[in-house]
This record gives sequence, structure tokens and C-alpha cells, in this order.
Amino acid sequence: MLTISELYIYPIKSLGGIALDKASLTERGFEHDRRWMLVDADNHFISQREVNTMALLKVQLTQQGLLITNIGVPGEELHIPFLPTITETEMVTVWSSRCRAQRVSDEADTWFSKQLGIPCKLVYMPDTTRRYVDGRYAHNKEITGFSDGYPLLLIGQASLDDLNNRLETPLPMNRFRPNIVFTGGAAFQEDYLKHFMINGINFFGVKPCARCVITTINQHTAEKAKEPLKTLSTYRMRNKKIYFGQNLLHQGTGVVAIGDAITIHEQQLVEIVPD
Repeated sequence: MLTISELYIYPIKSLGGIALDKASLTERGFEHDRRWMLVDADNHFISQREVNTMALLKVQLTQQGLLITNIGVPGEELHIPFLPTITETEMVTVWSSRCRAQRVSDEADTWFSKQLGIPCKLVYMPDTTRRYVDGRYAHNKEITGFSDGYPLLLIGQASLDDLNNRLETPLPMNRFRPNIVFTGGAAFQEDYLKHFMINGINFFGVKPCARCVITTINQHTAEKAKEPLKTLSTYRMRNKKIYFGQNLLHQGTGVVAIGDAITIHEQQLVEIVPD
């Protein structure tokens, strides 16, 4: 039996995640997940890949919006509302896709630029923006927020346990930034989940998640190391990409909670072996 054990959202792309007991599933993913993003002077997204100290910026939900703190500098915090007061939109870029976003405020831009030591702006994806999933993997023109490409990421606890058994120092799940974690089943069972249901909502595993250097960044200190990519490359590499986790699409909306069962409807044959 597969059971949901952890749920996460990441309101601001590449900043700290928030653990939830239950999550509201909207058309573009979990509510508030990656609706905000930091961009550079060219309106291109910024992530921990380039600025590892983003890991030190943690996010909390409040009744009015978001509270962002810098755990590396006590006392540094920023409050932002759920909806920006600036209504004008501008084009921003996430990898190869471009979409419209609202700048949040001058205050937010100043605060983040100070914390990260680089000029940057905080933008928000309004409901009117529809950023589509890659057509090669989409089922029905699904949309997502400012995620790298898909609305949800699924990882089995057994997969992390398998990895940690190969490492000298075990790593926490936060290195991999999942939305849904489940217990039960075999290691890397998420690779094979083609269609499953949670609380009557349909989910589809459409593409294994290729991992990058963010997984090597300690999310409490922002320090970089070689693991887990060094070890994962020995048994989770295909076509020169390292895979860990399954990108999901979904049909329907509702609530997903810790303790909910995953009901498998169809599995797929996926072979991930070393190059």
C-alpha cells in the first residue's frame, strides 16, 4: 500500500519549502506553489543553480500573504501580500518558456537584492497567465506555475532510503524539492506509476525528473558538495542525465492530505540504468 507521508509547496521558486498536512490542488498544481519567482535585469529566472544562498531564504504562509526570512542574517524579514498592488504585467523567462507576470513591489526588489547581493526583482504569476506544460508530455494542455516544467513532483521514501544506504552521510528529502512523498512500495516505484488516484483525483506520471546541482546544496547552510549526484550517477543515469523522482500531471481539483492512499491504475515500463 502506498500512502502519502509528506506534502510540500515552494511559493517562491528556488526558496525554502513549506511542509503541509494537506494541500489544495488547483489547475496549475498545489495552491501557492511557485506563484512567485525572482528574476534578473533581463527578466530571466534566478535559482540556487546560480545563487546558492537562496537556500537560506525561508518562506512561511500567513493570513495576509508570505513572510520571508533570512536564516543567515537574524532579524531580516519581508512581508508580501498574496496579490501585488502593481497590476501591470511584463514578460519573464523560465528556461525556454516566456509568460506574463506582475512585479510585486519596490520594497520586495530592494530586500531581495540586498539579501542575495545581486540586482533582482520579485514577480508573481496572475491567474490570467497560462503557462503550458511541454506539449510532448501534456495530455490536455495542462498549465503550471513557475516550476521548471510540471505542476507536481512525486518521490517515494523508499527511493531516498535506497540512496542514503549508498551514501556516507544520509541526506534529507529537502534536497530534492518534492511536492508529494509516499511510503510503501519498492525503491523508485514512482518511475513506474503511469496513472494513479488520490482522493478521486487522477494523476499521471509523465517524465522522470532530471536532477541538477541544487540537490548538492545544503538547504540550511547553502554549502555545496558532490553528493548526491556523484552516487546517483552510478545507478540513476540515462542519456547523460541523472533521474530522481517523477513529474506529474493531474486532472481535477480537490484536497490531498498526509495519510491518503495512492491507488494505482496503470504502471509503465521505464528503464533507468547507467550510461
